[in-house]
Amino acid sequence: MKRSREPGEPVPLGDSVAAVGRELGMAAPDAFATIAGAWPEIVGAALVGHAHIRSIRAGVCTIAVDGPGWATQLRYAERQVVERAQRRCGPGVVTSIRVVVNGPGAPPE
Repeated sequence: MKRSREPGEPVPLGDSVAAVGRELGMAAPDAFATIAGAWPEIVGAALVGHAHIRSIRAGVCTIAVDGPGWATQLRYAERQVVERAQRRCGPGVVTSIRVVVNGPGAPPE
């Protein structure tokens, strides 16, 4: 149970960062780490080398891919990706995906 703070009392940095993230619609840092750690299971063997998680914000998981073909394949698998992410992090953390294609010569993320 968290205790209430007095006005002007210092706030732990982690609490401050989490509060700012919530205001911006970002998932908790542990949710991002959980998904990143389970990435091969979440996107599957065919996509894991071509799709990289970029962010999770307001339930939308942004994923960067190597090319348009991979983007199409990932969009077709959206339902499965969301379900697998929800099994790892719980409902509401990832509700949809947004796929972006890295430009030519862009470094992998």
